[in-house]
Amino acid sequence: MRIHVTFIDRVGITQEVLALLGGRNLNLDAVEMVPPNVYIDAPTLDDQVLDDLKDALLGIVGVQAVHIVDILPGQRHRLQLDALLATVTDPMLAVDGNARVLLANPAFVSLCNADPAEHGLAELFGDDALQEALLALEFRLPLREVILNGQALLLDAQPIGGGEPGATPAGGLLTLYAPSRMGERLAALHHDHAGGFDALLGDSAPVRNLKARAQRVAVLDAPLLILGETGTGKELVARACHTVSARRNAPFLALNCAALPESLAESELFGYEPGAFTGARRGGKPGLLELADKGSVFLDEIGEMSPYLQAKLLRFFNDGTFRRVGGEREIKVNVRILSATHRDLEKMVSEGTFREDLYYRLNVLSLSVPPLRERGQDILLLARHFMSQACAQIQRPLCRLSAGTYAALLGNRWPGNVRQLQNVVFRAAAISETTLIDVDDLDIANTEVARQTEREVGSLEDAVGAFEKELLEKLYESYPSTRQLAARLNTSHTAIAHRLRKYGIPRRA
Repeated sequence: MRIHVTFIDRVGITQEVLALLGGRNLNLDAVEMVPPNVYIDAPTLDDQVLDDLKDALLGIVGVQAVHIVDILPGQRHRLQLDALLATVTDPMLAVDGNARVLLANPAFVSLCNADPAEHGLAELFGDDALQEALLALEFRLPLREVILNGQALLLDAQPIGGGEPGATPAGGLLTLYAPSRMGERLAALHHDHAGGFDALLGDSAPVRNLKARAQRVAVLDAPLLILGETGTGKELVARACHTVSARRNAPFLALNCAALPESLAESELFGYEPGAFTGARRGGKPGLLELADKGSVFLDEIGEMSPYLQAKLLRFFNDGTFRRVGGEREIKVNVRILSATHRDLEKMVSEGTFREDLYYRLNVLSLSVPPLRERGQDILLLARHFMSQACAQIQRPLCRLSAGTYAALLGNRWPGNVRQLQNVVFRAAAISETTLIDVDDLDIANTEVARQTEREVGSLEDAVGAFEKELLEKLYESYPSTRQLAARLNTSHTAIAHRLRKYGIPRRA
């Protein structure tokens, strides 16, 4: 039975209460003193003994009440702590100021298959220097890799207690993370919160066809190669494919193969062991493949990858295993590879600058992202979207595009594609003194031509018609039949035939 005694706070009253309990020869499992309260856990206490004890306690000057309770506060706190630790999936370990193990959550006990309190940190992790580093840095240890029961994990140490700034901590909390858990956090920092293919703005026929095909290939758990010119949004397509796949809840991490030299690209992708090279982080570092385990890795500009890395990546494709830089241990992960390039990989294969066997590994599934110049009215839709985005970013009133800008936007070739359009719109929003953006505010190559076109075009329909006619005239030279041209523009033979008649294409001699 457990009881709660309340009393007024006076000198000596707690000693009197404890002396009375001691004189009764009760078997006490626990006594918790929290003045002006005392909590007692006495298993042998029954109702008959309680009545006598209650009268005796109330006879002490200052004792106010005696109640039966279900559980003592300390016991409740312990149950709550145990329940909280049981819900934490990451292994956690609490140590005292001398780095001796005090407490471990069930995830840690399960991982090491032993009672951590019976082992020192050096024995648990097989690292004599770990305890010395924790004590020397007062448990403010930078994230480092450790090995526990043969598994590579990342250890995060935080001091506990210490009170005033500069005071010595009372101990530390050690948390272990699987590399993929850190990958989830890293992916979250770079995540575009627009969901799936809703992030791909546009309603033109090429974009509708892209979305339809991407929806089908995204759910297939196989390598995907995304082709398209620079700035068309290949990474956005890759993220959308990951978001609607079965791997959506796992990390999506990206590496630009053209942005790093070979040595750095290798260590970023595959990780490295301690002392692998000068300047390597102590304890080693997992690469993107480990961090993205069960998720997706996007290799942008795969055509720029060096022959050495091509060979190492091919080996990973063969059995899902790899070795870190400077390592001998085989690491196996479950990762889907998404890649992208603006290069003609087939031509590179024929020229011997890209491995043919890797090309076929990458190109199991493929998507082609259309250039902006082939997306018609999507140009204006995207321009308005980027204008709203830019105004919000620079915190100015919402600007709008004048009708005079339509011809310039639709008539431009956009060699930098969507990225170039976004930059042009942002620059216009930043420098315009009014909220109406005119053609003079657009910093694009054909502004002079656009001014001339503006004088000739009086409506949006005229601007679209001029753009459509110019596009059909240029493409007809390479696709000189209605069926070929319809296939090229992903539309119907009838629609193309109607437009060719409308614009008098081809011109009669």
